[in-house]
Amino acid sequence: MAGIVHFEIPADDQGRATTFYQSAFDWTINAMPDMDYNVVTTTPTDEKTGMPKTPGAINGGMFAREGDLKTPIITVDVEDIDAALAQIESLGGSVVKPKDAIPGMGYYAYFRDTEGNVLGLWQNAAPEGGAQTGAGTAANDIGA
Repeated sequence: MAGIVHFEIPADDQGRATTFYQSAFDWTINAMPDMDYNVVTTTPTDEKTGMPKTPGAINGGMFAREGDLKTPIITVDVEDIDAALAQIESLGGSVVKPKDAIPGMGYYAYFRDTEGNVLGLWQNAAPEGGAQTGAGTAANDIGA
């Protein structure tokens, strides 16, 4: 079963949104160098793995609102993004952003479901010398 592993919040003004979420919920929000993206920490993480300490908890991100990415997005962990996108299209969904890499971490893509909602997909990168990991590694949290 594919689990929810990440959320993303689009913002017209990331500085204003950062101030809001930090003040409202005491979240930690840090900019990712060389990207127009912020890592949002909502729950304590393990210092070694970066994964949330609480089972089922997730962290997220914030990015500039644009194009088809206008509303909050939940991200689903999958074993194989290419196969998941093909299945989504066969069921009447569509690809919004094809598979792209975050070096050293994994791959992501965005899709639109049959109801018009945009969601994300995540596939962990293969560890050095090993097989890729994905669904079933439920505590995985992108960028946390």
